[in-house]
Amino acid sequence: MKTPKLYVGTAGWSYNDWAPNFYPFSQSKEFSWLKYYSRYFNTVEVNSTYYTYLASNIIKSWLRQIEEIDEFLFTVKLHMDFTHKHSFTEEQVHAVRYNLDILKESERLGGVLMQFPYSFASTEPNIDYLGQLIKKFEGYDKFVEVRHKSWQGKKAKTITFCTIDQPQIGEAIEFNPVVGNETAYIRFHGRNTEAWKKSLNNFGKKQTYEERSARYEYLYLPGELVEISEKIKEVYDKVKKVFIITNNHPHGDAVANAFELMHYLKDHAKIKMPPAIVKAYPRLEKFLET
Repeated sequence: MKTPKLYVGTAGWSYNDWAPNFYPFSQSKEFSWLKYYSRYFNTVEVNSTYYTYLASNIIKSWLRQIEEIDEFLFTVKLHMDFTHKHSFTEEQVHAVRYNLDILKESERLGGVLMQFPYSFASTEPNIDYLGQLIKKFEGYDKFVEVRHKSWQGKKAKTITFCTIDQPQIGEAIEFNPVVGNETAYIRFHGRNTEAWKKSLNNFGKKQTYEERSARYEYLYLPGELVEISEKIKEVYDKVKKVFIITNNHPHGDAVANAFELMHYLKDHAKIKMPPAIVKAYPRLEKFLET
């Protein structure tokens, strides 16, 4: 079985609670978290673009920080105006495309992530809306996350539907590796069912960072990761690229699980890891490259 190109990383990289479990120091002008992160992972999913429209100089600063790293890619989450509010202007489309083009021209763009909420079911109006959005972002690889099981088994020619692992609540879509355009894009949200239910009840309410993050607080067990990895390998012969993104970020759990998935998906290869993460998660020691 031939292993496709694997891009393994996390959803975001700027988390204070990753120091000292992953980052040895707090972020500063002298110490770049992104530069450090890129020593160990070859992709990252940008989350900040979901909340704000970033100035182009920020994008360019990222490129400077990873310029010495070969084959590092950014995938960029689309702003909530497009996916949750369904209200945007052509100026906002242009602003997003401008930054995507900076990354694309530097050969650092993995694609754009369109993450829709659970309420975005497979209805005719929603399918039409998705089609309109796809046209707005022609020219980029597009990864579409839908969370309602009414989308299960749906296929499209110009996008890649994401595969997601999440708590199985209500009509949640099941984990089933999906292939689109010879690519798979797989996201891990954790399996903290109780916290996930609570977050649904608090939707729209003002919450602290800790409250918003609680539903992602989950460290996958080795057995779960082995089972997941075997399912992913079933589509290896159908894809050229696989993106693996861990979003269970509290405390650095996403980092630990990303390293473990890297090990299992690369035929149990030894993995380059910093001492801090092995100290925080001792079970990683047997996977450490020496």
